[in-house]
Amino acid sequence: MGARAGARGAVVTATAVVCGIVSLVVPGVAHADPADPAPRSDKRLEEVAKEVNRLYRKAEAATEAYNQARGASRKQSREIVRIARAVVDAQKRMDRLKAQAGALARAQYRGGSLPAEAQLLLRSDPEEFFRDAGTVRKGHQATKGLIASLSATQRDLDRYAKSANEQWKKLEENRKRKADAKKKVKARLAEAKELESQLRDEELERLRELEREAARKAQAKWLGSGVLDDAGGEASKQGRKAIAYATRQIGKDYEWGAEGPRTYDCSGLTSQAWLAAGRGIPRTSQEQWRQLPRVDIEDMRPGDLIIYHRDASHVGMYVGDGTIVHAPRPGRQVTLAGAGSMEILGVVRPDK
Repeated sequence: MGARAGARGAVVTATAVVCGIVSLVVPGVAHADPADPAPRSDKRLEEVAKEVNRLYRKAEAATEAYNQARGASRKQSREIVRIARAVVDAQKRMDRLKAQAGALARAQYRGGSLPAEAQLLLRSDPEEFFRDAGTVRKGHQATKGLIASLSATQRDLDRYAKSANEQWKKLEENRKRKADAKKKVKARLAEAKELESQLRDEELERLRELEREAARKAQAKWLGSGVLDDAGGEASKQGRKAIAYATRQIGKDYEWGAEGPRTYDCSGLTSQAWLAAGRGIPRTSQEQWRQLPRVDIEDMRPGDLIIYHRDASHVGMYVGDGTIVHAPRPGRQVTLAGAGSMEILGVVRPDK
């Protein structure tokens, strides 16, 4: 009896600790009764859901910042390589020009150091004078051209040096931004996973059901607004290819920073789908929102991209009938979802 009583006491104590941690982590969650191991109410689970979603949203925003910094770093690395090749070519050109200048100087020295004009005036034969006058004129032009080429090549080398220095600075800045964003992603994901780990299996299942229920309500409200009543556009040829690619990825895991072929994040999926359709688009959801042509929701057609949340931190591809295909968040897979189940910022069209 003593051993069983001790075991029961340990269970009660452990449960109280877990409940206490959750109530401290989640704003607005009341402290649980240490002696009451009952599952949390739906209201308390909804509070947990809000906090979990907030953390995943922050992680997704940091993921897009990471993707943008990584993309910029790649671009700058390619630019530095291009500049290095241009420097090599310019240096070779400079070496050839200096060799030509040296040859001219040696020729003048062999001529007794007299300028070509003076040597011309000393000609006694008039025919030689007129014949060599043309040669001197050509020599002057060649010398001027050589000097101009030397100056232009030196300016190129100076410009390349300055440009390379600027690109190195930008590259270093983006490396720091990428590292900071990566740290934020990992921190937010760790917080969300820690919070979820404090829930029982039945609470996790109920939490997911509440999330699905909230999504269904949001979708019903969106459709009920009549926003799609006049929408009947058909996908373009490229749009159909992009949809086919994206829907083939259904069931694959979300992974932040990934762009296939085994895992994806939200903008990795949309950018790769449109690349497969023959049109390259920006890598991140923020840049897709900023750079791609916008269309009204009423004019939306399959293949268009729907950008979500005020910070444009999420994106899905519209496939028709009020549905998107998207990569939701860590721990989930590429799936179909209601286009109105999240806060819509706007719609962009890659092939407008």
